[in-house]
Amino acid sequence: MKLGAYDYLLKPFDVPKLKEIVSEALKASRAMRQTVSYQPLLESEDYDLGIIGRSACMQEVFKLIGQTASTDATVLITGESGTGKELVARAIYTHGRRAKQPFLAINCAAIPEQLLESELFGHEKGAFTGATAQRVGKFEQCNGGTIFLDEIGDMSLSTQTKILRVLQGGSFERVGGNQLVKVDVRVIAATNKPLEEAVAQKSFREDLFYRLNVVRIRLPALRQRTDDIRLLLDYFLQKFGRKNGGATRGVHPEVLRVLERHNWPGNVRELENVIQRALVVCKADAVMVADLPPEITAVRPEHSLATSAEEVVGPAVQGFSEAKNIASLAAALFGWARSQPSAKVLPAVERELVICALEETKGNQVQAAKLLGITRATLRKRIEKFGIHRELSIR
Repeated sequence: MKLGAYDYLLKPFDVPKLKEIVSEALKASRAMRQTVSYQPLLESEDYDLGIIGRSACMQEVFKLIGQTASTDATVLITGESGTGKELVARAIYTHGRRAKQPFLAINCAAIPEQLLESELFGHEKGAFTGATAQRVGKFEQCNGGTIFLDEIGDMSLSTQTKILRVLQGGSFERVGGNQLVKVDVRVIAATNKPLEEAVAQKSFREDLFYRLNVVRIRLPALRQRTDDIRLLLDYFLQKFGRKNGGATRGVHPEVLRVLERHNWPGNVRELENVIQRALVVCKADAVMVADLPPEITAVRPEHSLATSAEEVVGPAVQGFSEAKNIASLAAALFGWARSQPSAKVLPAVERELVICALEETKGNQVQAAKLLGITRATLRKRIEKFGIHRELSIR
């Protein structure tokens, strides 16, 4: 892909999606004959950097990394805390043309406001109490390279003004100085705050926002890509196994199901901590559900949710012909969910629908997929995700 492939699909793929991408590629090919050059599209996932994912939303992130890496465009990475914003910034740097130059990461929220400006731009001797000598700031240290400004939404307005000046003209003055310092630095910024709201509230400069927002990479929360939890689990098991100098431990199948049900407010960082903790307390050759923290295992088992949902929805299904629409069915479901704080309506119903479709078609996946209005590949993923073969044998 790095050499210029138009796009890629993960197996098993949908034929309509393949036709759509081929059609787009042919259009792009015809258009490129009228231009003098074209831009390479993407870099695939980089396990060495810890960026893991096969979900559609992560594939889009990988494509944007590849598209922006070979340029000097300013990048704004947004996403909740723990989604891996610094990993993406390092991937852009690693695969870019400044890879042999310095890379510096600055957490703007971790440095006191009165020291951040000096940290970034340096200061002259005597600029303030304690400034006994001239100090070179991070921008000068990073000249020719890439600087990553994490949590830029926490930066004061005065420091924002200097950042804007660097982006506009590549120059600034040290604190307490009047000599112009020129630098050539690529800026990658990240935040977990909605900067558009900060601009509206006048706590973030609008002109700086537009300077930063040249290329936006939005990182999905882990709860939005639960299909990637299996890959992340394997990655962290291998990572900590190598770090501790021991063999990689196995995992009981129920552990994965428990992890996929959790909401993950701390995202990938929280998952990493959970796996590390489980390996520390694990006494067997495989990680068991009992090795997980209580806040993870407190969620009710999904099969019991599905059973409860089935019991509640039953009467609504029987009266479906009189209702003439699905509104009564949805109302029954959400009425049940309100009485069950840990209930997740969509997974419970989705699992039950897949089981019913397979029973209705006597296990014929092609017919079941057609009945559900999804592709066979999607159906296979749902069967694997919910462990449905086992459920069918029980029924």
